[in-house]
Amino acid sequence: MTTARRTFAALTAAVLVALGFATAAQADTVDYVALGDSYSAGVGAGSYTNADCKRSSVAYPELYAQNSGAKLNFQACTGATTTDVTAKQLDALSTSTALVSISVGGSDAGFTDVMQECVLGGDAACQAAVDKAVDYVHNTLPGQLEGLYSAIRVKAPQAKVVVLGYPHIYQLGTSCAFAPSDGSRGLINGAADELDAVIGKAAANAGFAFADVRSAFTGHEACASEAWLNNVVFPLDESFHPNVTGQASGYYPAFTSAL
Repeated sequence: MTTARRTFAALTAAVLVALGFATAAQADTVDYVALGDSYSAGVGAGSYTNADCKRSSVAYPELYAQNSGAKLNFQACTGATTTDVTAKQLDALSTSTALVSISVGGSDAGFTDVMQECVLGGDAACQAAVDKAVDYVHNTLPGQLEGLYSAIRVKAPQAKVVVLGYPHIYQLGTSCAFAPSDGSRGLINGAADELDAVIGKAAANAGFAFADVRSAFTGHEACASEAWLNNVVFPLDESFHPNVTGQASGYYPAFTSAL
């Protein structure tokens, strides 16, 4: 190719990008970093590519990378708290990072303890566990999220950041194995509302997009006839997490809609 033709090709590509006609090859250059906890890692969906963090090849970050051609750096890990993300995942970010997704806060608030008390301990124990978690969500989590989101912005100043929330866990008025009473289910779902409200506010304060997944999962919670969330399953750490359909039909469209 002559110098003139190379110059013309480069100018043509630049014009196409400016007009929004990015090619598949150009999409490959999008630097995407997926941060967060088990809901972003894909725990509960199977097809794990990393045993320690239980990252799934069918989790929404992988689905987005496969469908968009983006270059994925998958850092999300089961059980991750805001402290874990700050200490172990943020090094993946850089000034070239164009897109970041993150779900975090549930483990900070003691999600596992709440579910254990509500499933095994009865309504009174569930109420006490939820009250403790909600207190943490309102009084401690906001500062943790603010610090984490600020660190993300410093390390990835040009990135579009999408913060994903959490669904209601249970459908009410149905029966299924190991499920607590409707009263306890309502407490758990109410706690998810409190958590999402705090996360959404912190995301807005940071200038990040918030993807609320609750409407997508409505009618598909644990104990629904077509559940996208696992009920109690083995291994136990996959309980109350999105299954394959929950990632593909719940989290993935919520994420892409926020872009």
